[in-house]
Amino acid sequence: MRKAILYYTDNNPKVDPLIISLCQKYIAQSGLPIISVSLQPIDFGKNIVMKDRIRSYPTMVDQIVEGLKTLKDYDQIFFCEHDVLYHPNHFEFEIKNDCLFYYNDNVWRWAYHSDLAITYDRLMSLSVLTANQELLLRHYLYRQYLVRLWEWDERRSREPRWARRMGYEPGIKKKRRGGITDEDYEVWQSPYPNVDIRHGVTFTRSKCALSDFKHAPTGWIESTIDKIPGWELKKLFNRK
Repeated sequence: MRKAILYYTDNNPKVDPLIISLCQKYIAQSGLPIISVSLQPIDFGKNIVMKDRIRSYPTMVDQIVEGLKTLKDYDQIFFCEHDVLYHPNHFEFEIKNDCLFYYNDNVWRWAYHSDLAITYDRLMSLSVLTANQELLLRHYLYRQYLVRLWEWDERRSREPRWARRMGYEPGIKKKRRGGITDEDYEVWQSPYPNVDIRHGVTFTRSKCALSDFKHAPTGWIESTIDKIPGWELKKLFNRK
């Protein structure tokens, strides 16, 4: 299985540089080839710069498409983002079906302004997606087509309502619920979790409290960052 990483970032200057450097460090430790797609030049993997673009959902779709085109010689692609700490065992997973999207739901969210960490059942996001390269490219070319067909304005919102309605995660939201395809997915769990750092300028809402949810998720757990297995976050981030 020829694996590679697609790392996409909006170069938001408000994100703590320590977050970005540590997240890149753990991604690089995977030893896999990396294609980074950014809005400004960065020294991380093979870098593609999307010039004269702004942070938006349409821009992110275009970034993903460009990265996936460049990764045509690989079978399995891991999506990676600049504010997620990926445990090395995340990249050991191998897909079993080229027609399914796979999500690692062993994830903790960290409210970066505090020591609060939360998790719940089926905590799945784009940042923990892996799948076959051709499947991903076909799906995102279709998303790109819809964005252009419906003339969605990239300047309206950091998290537009229509993007939430169609669903960010391929395969999870079916057409009957407002999604754009009926493709399917599977969930898996790595031995140790990834850590999704919610720092206040994330593209999507942080949702680190039960009150943030219209329908409370099952398996809700609140803890502190020193209790997340496989990580020593206080040491990494120089916190007492």
